[in-house]
Amino acid sequence: MDLPERVRTVHADAWEAQGRLRERSGGAVGEVHGVRLVATGIAALELNGGDVTAADADLAGARAFFAGRGVDWSLRVPAAMGWEHGRRFRSLRLMGLEAGAHGHRPEPVPGLELRRAVGHDIDAVLAIDAIAFGADPGPQGAWWAPMLGAGETVTVVLAELRSEPVATGYAVHTDGRAGPAVHLGGIGVLPAARGRGIASALSAWLLDEAWRRGAQLAELHADSTAAARIYARLGFFEAGALDVYVDV
Repeated sequence: MDLPERVRTVHADAWEAQGRLRERSGGAVGEVHGVRLVATGIAALELNGGDVTAADADLAGARAFFAGRGVDWSLRVPAAMGWEHGRRFRSLRLMGLEAGAHGHRPEPVPGLELRRAVGHDIDAVLAIDAIAFGADPGPQGAWWAPMLGAGETVTVVLAELRSEPVATGYAVHTDGRAGPAVHLGGIGVLPAARGRGIASALSAWLLDEAWRRGAQLAELHADSTAAARIYARLGFFEAGALDVYVDV
């Protein structure tokens, strides 16, 4: 498995961890030829889907998996695979970082405190997520709440600037097909607090914990060029893309 494939596999391992985390509320994982399948129990298109590993994937089997759960779904396909099914919805710009290959260490941010978020922080986490990403805090509650109580599987971090919550993000810790690894996601900063290095500090905090726990590879997808620049300064390398397909 080459390095870009390992990065893609970490992404799929993290989705599998999310599905297993949510099994009591409708989440599920499965696999058919060429597709790793995950349902989260949340009726949102991009929160139910599969990671394609072979061009001759069993699409009938994937359809049957989701039909029984009554949710819309999507497929994440390596951009270089040459896929001809469904409609391309968006692309995920993947980046990876190997343990020991750190880039620039973020400067301390005056007045910033970083800590692990717990259950009673849910309102602060949802408020930041809603503003930073323009998300509806109602449905997002079903996404974030299980992660706040996930124990060792997921770490949610809350950043407070002079005691005011300003940023959040999470890490999914995995030891699946890609080996010990971590996926970073949901890293959002309130507009008024941007430009101070908070996203870098928060990401570095999550990475430090992951390395301490034995992760050998970190993975994320950058939502913008500005975000990609932040992660590149931390040492992340470009690892290709996953194209998201719907109506498959």
